[in-house]
Amino acid sequence: MLDSTSTSTVLLLAAAATLLLSAMLYPSSLLKWLQRKRYQYEVTFSLYMLTPTEKFILNSILFLLLSLFIIAASLYLPEHIAFMANRMSYYFSGDAAHLTASVAGAKPEFATQAAEFLSNGEALRQGAVAAGREL
Repeated sequence: MLDSTSTSTVLLLAAAATLLLSAMLYPSSLLKWLQRKRYQYEVTFSLYMLTPTEKFILNSILFLLLSLFIIAASLYLPEHIAFMANRMSYYFSGDAAHLTASVAGAKPEFATQAAEFLSNGEALRQGAVAAGREL
């Protein structure tokens, strides 16, 4: 099975291939759509008042920031979603194995700390039950 990075790469390449295919099949309509989007972009952000050099600098900075954001999202978001799903399943089911597996997937040294925490918590709960108080 593909990992999350490979999956997101395949999805981005599929989107690019779809765009290229539509450009080959309908070049005039795609060109008109792109020109309209460029016009909307320039009017929305008041770029039409800038000189070509200023437009180039601003667009370069925006392109760089957008590229970094897309790279970061495609690399770290799937792993974070899986981590949060493991946590949610722990909160709903209360199973200690989910938390240990979730933490062990992140960092190995946290797995032992999580196991100690869970065993201490279980000991405290049993002590409270023995004293007549339910947690």
